[in-house]
Amino acid sequence: MKIAIVGGTGNIGTRLTKEAISRGHTVTTVSRNPDKAHKDAKVTAKKGDVTDPKALAPLLAGHDVVISAVKFSESPANNVVGATRESGVKRLL
Repeated sequence: MKIAIVGGTGNIGTRLTKEAISRGHTVTTVSRNPDKAHKDAKVTAKKGDVTDPKALAPLLAGHDVVISAVKFSESPANNVVGATRESGVKRLL
């Protein structure tokens, strides 16, 4: 399964990334600081920001599921929902 994790370099995002790859999934982490992403052959790090949903949508396209691991207080939840819808991904966690 191809999983996109928004906020993939944060505390929870890093843990989700490690768990997903331990289960055989491929992961794309989307964060403001992609250089901090977990280093693994099954992980692709991309630069993105939840405050820019138009730029976020293309980063999510082609995945089976999107997981948002961004602090709720720091992210407009509607941006992630809108970007996921625009990308064509059917599942958002």
